[in-house]
Amino acid sequence: MQKLIEIINKKRKKAIGLMSGTSADGIDAALVEIEGNGEGTSFRLIEFITHPFPADIQERIFRLFAPSVCPVEEICEMNFLIGDAFAEAALNVVSKAGMKPEDVDIIGSHGQTICHLPDRHPRSTLQIGEPSVIADRTGILTVADFRVADVAAGGHGAPLVPYVDFLLLKSEKSRAIQNIGGIGNVTFLPANCSLEGIIGFDTGPGNMVIDELVRILTKGEKNFDRNGEMASRGSIDKQLLQKLLSHPFIHRPPPKTTGREDFGASFARRLIGSGIEDGDLIATVTMFTSESIYLNYMKFIMPEHDISEIIISGGGLYNHALMGFLRERFYPIPVRGIDDFGIRSDAKEAIAFAILANEAIHGNTGNVPNVTGAERYKVLGKIVQAS
Repeated sequence: MQKLIEIINKKRKKAIGLMSGTSADGIDAALVEIEGNGEGTSFRLIEFITHPFPADIQERIFRLFAPSVCPVEEICEMNFLIGDAFAEAALNVVSKAGMKPEDVDIIGSHGQTICHLPDRHPRSTLQIGEPSVIADRTGILTVADFRVADVAAGGHGAPLVPYVDFLLLKSEKSRAIQNIGGIGNVTFLPANCSLEGIIGFDTGPGNMVIDELVRILTKGEKNFDRNGEMASRGSIDKQLLQKLLSHPFIHRPPPKTTGREDFGASFARRLIGSGIEDGDLIATVTMFTSESIYLNYMKFIMPEHDISEIIISGGGLYNHALMGFLRERFYPIPVRGIDDFGIRSDAKEAIAFAILANEAIHGNTGNVPNVTGAERYKVLGKIVQAS
């Protein structure tokens, strides 16, 4: 407890954020210096890496995404193995920064989501990557399991990044911050908004369907459409696009979250064998991501709000075809990359969980109930001391 008090009382803290998303292609590790907390938070990125999962571990993670056929012994063991991998990612980013583990005050670990059931009764979510293993291997106080407190309070447990978007990006302009990772999610910050004024929800697929189809169509030679090159060579199949856009999640009002349960491998595999050329299929599902974002904005944001600018983060920012679709669809609203605002796009979510860890140790709530649907504000995360 004394160690925790010492950390809380520091003016500036070194923190690591660890994040592995729905693509499970590796662990993003951001080492940041954080000053203040709450609305007085500021940060400086010191170092960032993406630590790839070993091929055998990644293969086993993908097997976990089918819980009906995954034995509990596998989940139990993987919880500890992924904890080891997260600890290694943390130690590697510290080493790359030329620092030592004892220089770091806290780790915020999102973990690896293997099941997310926000629409069941009771709602539930499961992220693994044992924080006790991370704390033991690194010797650093670790905060983890951020989503479950919100779910326990009746929320979806996601998205959680809107709170951090509010801390870092609120402005006199009305901004939509659109993350395009495996799943797409938006935080809308009205001009000069309060926490209660935030709108946020998952918009549908981000890169997930595109990536899965690329893996299937290239027989594993590629894991994603680099720079959107395959999509750029294809043509849109309008009939398939309209079918995809009829998916009920796209039209469901917020609060809403989604994941592999809706847009994972089984969804992508159903699109194979339709007689559509490979390039046209990739172009069409890329347009599907763009149009799902646009339709969600039109249905749930723009009827009541003007948008001054749209800020893109996540891997989708580097897909030139996708960005072209978005800019054309939203014209004349500027569509910009989050790098323009001093936040490295590929590091953003890892940075967010470093900041959420800092909020947790200060006893600050980290969810936004009008975004997640929770009944009340909650302090997020479980604190695991290193000794």
